[in-house]
Amino acid sequence: MSLVGILFLFFGILLSIALHEVGHMVPAKRFGVKVTQYMVGFGPTVWSKFKGDTEYGFKAIPLGGYIRMIGMIPPASKPSRGKGRFSQIAEEARVQSLSEIEVGDENKVFYKLSTPKKLVVMIGGPFMNLVLAFLIFTVAFVGIGVPAATNQVREVVLCLPNEISVSGQCQADASPSPAVLAGVQTGDIIKSIGSTPTANWSEVGAAISEADTRDFALTPIVVERAGQTISLRAEIILVTRPATEGFAETQSPYLGISPVVATQREGIDEVFGVMRDITTATGAAIISLPARVGDLFGAAFLGEPRDPEGLVGVVGVTRVGGEIAAADLPGSWRFVQLLLLLGAMNMALFLFNMIPLLPLDGGHVAGALFEGARRQWAKLIKRPDPGPADVAKMLPVAYSMASVLVVLALLLIYVDVVNPIRIGG
Repeated sequence: MSLVGILFLFFGILLSIALHEVGHMVPAKRFGVKVTQYMVGFGPTVWSKFKGDTEYGFKAIPLGGYIRMIGMIPPASKPSRGKGRFSQIAEEARVQSLSEIEVGDENKVFYKLSTPKKLVVMIGGPFMNLVLAFLIFTVAFVGIGVPAATNQVREVVLCLPNEISVSGQCQADASPSPAVLAGVQTGDIIKSIGSTPTANWSEVGAAISEADTRDFALTPIVVERAGQTISLRAEIILVTRPATEGFAETQSPYLGISPVVATQREGIDEVFGVMRDITTATGAAIISLPARVGDLFGAAFLGEPRDPEGLVGVVGVTRVGGEIAAADLPGSWRFVQLLLLLGAMNMALFLFNMIPLLPLDGGHVAGALFEGARRQWAKLIKRPDPGPADVAKMLPVAYSMASVLVVLALLLIYVDVVNPIRIGG
């Protein structure tokens, strides 16, 4: 089952990459741009086949993909006067780009597209990942359902938490829990606590936390038992929760019950909520990227513990998928967890690719927006069309960013092998 989970995530990520590139290729061809290559992976070609003008194939390193469109870099609007290394890189790129344009292909180049069409082509890839994430989360939450704590009692704790021994048994002179004294039984469905209706465990927990915990104060509890409605009263008390890593000792209201966990289908609003939360978390991760890379270095070479909330690569994700698939849980729960992991990966791909730096799609989007704004300004002040933006001038930035991404990818692979993130720590 571990292998099944690894393969599920591996091919799921591969499919996500493939559809990302389809999101670029389809509108590009629709707008008349010649696409010479559609490749999943990098490095040596493992398999390819020509269909029309396009070579479709797979490469040996499945860590990304690309399409090659002719005319990505426009010819220089005026002769270059620079003699530095950056100017040389830009000029070599222009020559290479122009060499791909064959006779008859002059109007099939990317740089001649209007700004809206360029935006559609470049956003098309990340947009496919966004759609995939939405569909995956919808299947998981709305179609199948996710494990959730219900308002049904799975277990009534017999004594107070500070009177439970290391073996999990109540001590000989332990005091009964409030739930025992109130007469709550296993299988009861908690319908309300106090004046608060409770339809799920979150509402049960919130109602307990808001209960009156003064001495001898009794809180009404309504339960459904064997089809009958029964009214009970419980003296909910404050108990001391011992300090744990990252949390100080606290006091909190205590009843002494635990919930039944069952598969529950959610509404479509849950899908949007999860996508919003992932967007927020990914944004925070991108902002704190330098610190997170430092944590990776420490985990890889200094023996520091791995941050379970830190960066993780393809190897780490598939390993976690293997652990999920091998977990001692119902099959539907494991499948849903794998889907949620794949959906989160697609959200991360969408958000990361929209960073406005070349060679990421967001960099091309930013360039197209700059070009469109410049043309509109020239039109407004009645000056000649300045033409397409000179992408070649940004190639040093693109190469630098690409180098950083390659180093980060290799570091992630290494640390995922030598110090992996594991479920439960």
